[in-house]
Amino acid sequence: MAEEQVKRPVKICETVLRDAHQSLIATRMPTDIMLPIIDTMDKVGYHSVEMWGGATFDACLRFLKEDPWDRLRLLRKGFKNTKMQMLLRGQNILGYAHYADDVVEYFVQKSIANGIDIIRIFDCLNDLRNLETSVRATKKEGGHAQIALAYTIGDAYTEEYWENIARQIEEMGADSICIKDMAGLLVPYAADKLVRALKAGTNLPIDIHTHYTSGCASMTYLKAIEAGADIVDCAISPFAMGTSQPATDVLVGALKGTPYDTGYDMAILKEIADYFTPYREECLENGLMSTKVLGVNIRTLLYQVPGGMLSNMVSQLKEQGHSDKLTEVLEEVPKVRKDLGEPPLVTPSSQIVGTQAVMNVLMGERYKVASGQTKDLCLGKYGQTIKPMNPEVVKKIIGDQEPITCRPADLIPPQLPQYEEDIKQWKQQDEDVLSYALFPQVAIDFFKYRQAQQDKVDVTKADTKNGAYPA
Repeated sequence: MAEEQVKRPVKICETVLRDAHQSLIATRMPTDIMLPIIDTMDKVGYHSVEMWGGATFDACLRFLKEDPWDRLRLLRKGFKNTKMQMLLRGQNILGYAHYADDVVEYFVQKSIANGIDIIRIFDCLNDLRNLETSVRATKKEGGHAQIALAYTIGDAYTEEYWENIARQIEEMGADSICIKDMAGLLVPYAADKLVRALKAGTNLPIDIHTHYTSGCASMTYLKAIEAGADIVDCAISPFAMGTSQPATDVLVGALKGTPYDTGYDMAILKEIADYFTPYREECLENGLMSTKVLGVNIRTLLYQVPGGMLSNMVSQLKEQGHSDKLTEVLEEVPKVRKDLGEPPLVTPSSQIVGTQAVMNVLMGERYKVASGQTKDLCLGKYGQTIKPMNPEVVKKIIGDQEPITCRPADLIPPQLPQYEEDIKQWKQQDEDVLSYALFPQVAIDFFKYRQAQQDKVDVTKADTKNGAYPA
């Protein structure tokens, strides 16, 4: 008789309130859609619910005319038993450039004070120096610091690399490690080897995050779980698959009765799925959810290009009237990436490599023109790449300029005092200075909108008090 396997229930981070709608409907889910289902979601027993950070902050201010800090506080009131999680771009916070340490520290402090439990911190180059301040600040405020490594493929990314970097992360004081496979490049048997390499390098819990873009994600999760992964990121089925994550309810059902059984109640998950299904249909009808993001894109595995990066390149070529050059550009991407030190393709490095590949093809000469971001990457302003860059390419892009070798943020003086001065007339809460620091013009536009709405309410109250009732 076969020996009974030891039970090792897998934990799930639910992404429907952040990455799932960021991936499928461009981060347009408003807080009003989220709030009615929070009590039910709170009963599942999730490891965590990812509900903030990433592009949600920008989208709240820019498109939804919501205060992201209000969203955070409202969700915190609802999630009484579940840990809330956010995604932070290390020294970039939620923006696209490095900030001074005082801004990073203040942002982390306010995030945790307003309700965040777990901060997932990543850097587009996997340069751990760019994560030090965020990790230190998270630990100081009593939060859980999870370092996310951007997963990619290349000569430098050996099992030894992953094992060594896992060891370094534990030494930094992180509480867990996430493999962030933003492009859906992690295939099942590679996931098995990767998780085993990480487990050899650290005792920290291992979380696997992927996207269904290439069609491999559910198989990848199963192999990762069998290899020892502790947590996987999933989205409830109406907002799963395509460019989103594998389905929570499907995985829970698949693991039922196995050593990895989550123990989650399928009836509660069905209630959550039933709640989000009409909203999914509404998004399909109004065009917010495109069928283009719901299928499998085999180009992901052929060219190792994330879905968002691919759509960005398609758009750039269309604007230039050169849609016929897509295959040529896709073939140029790995060459550019190799020239620039094999960075993982994740925001903002994916945009840098993709845009440069487009320029190289359209100009007919490689690196005849380089974007400002490509120059900054070559100058070390984003940090250190895993492999050295092609010196001839670097010379052509930056000439005789000397790249920096220190942590980029070491060269940035404190910024908070100036930001505070800039928004004196608009400030209504401490957190407003952080909204402004990340997205200055977008935040000012929102502050004006907020003031106008408040003025309308004040006028209505005054009219009612004087006996006049609005029509």
